[in-house]
Amino acid sequence: MAFLQDLKSELEVNSNSEAAIPMENYMKHNFSFLGIKTVQRRAIFKSVYEKHKVEVKSDFRTITWKLFLEKEREFHHCAIDLIQKEIKKKYILEDIKLIENLVVTNSWWDTVDFIAKYLVGGYLEQFPEETLQVIEHFSNSEIMWLNRTAIIFQLSYKEKTNFDLLKAECEKHKHSTEFFIQKAIGWALRDYSRFNPIGVKKYVESTNLKPLSQREALRLL
Repeated sequence: MAFLQDLKSELEVNSNSEAAIPMENYMKHNFSFLGIKTVQRRAIFKSVYEKHKVEVKSDFRTITWKLFLEKEREFHHCAIDLIQKEIKKKYILEDIKLIENLVVTNSWWDTVDFIAKYLVGGYLEQFPEETLQVIEHFSNSEIMWLNRTAIIFQLSYKEKTNFDLLKAECEKHKHSTEFFIQKAIGWALRDYSRFNPIGVKKYVESTNLKPLSQREALRLL
């Protein structure tokens, strides 16, 4: 694929091994970096995208997945930028399989949280009848990142948030000792507290959440 070849070439040419060091430190050495900052990476992506727009639009799902399998983190972020650009409000039912694969591949908060909020959230806005099935599947998984996704996928829903579903997910995972789960519960409740402060406060006060989840949930109240 010409797009992939050109993008890889441009990113590698602009790599900076010194800049990569603090990036890898920040991500706890879970990933290798080329050392390209976000603004520059997006400029490179945009330039290459415009050159190969027809090819990309015709097969963006395959290209997204191939980018996500690359070693360096910049490619994963390019993949997310690409699929978000192309798929918005144009989901097909089968896309949930690709989205789930993105969640569980090269997983860390920087990709998972975006995928949860925008891709899972967007997909279930388009196919609301799939919500319970998808979220139950994610929530019951032994993969922590899918559990986190089930808790935070409504972050962009604002006042349309299904509070009963959110509470059900919090109840299900409230005893977890996993930092990313406790944080997700607090984050999701805090975000919704902007639209239903009384409901969130009552729920937190009547539920035995972990201290971290409680603090995060009530931070705006």
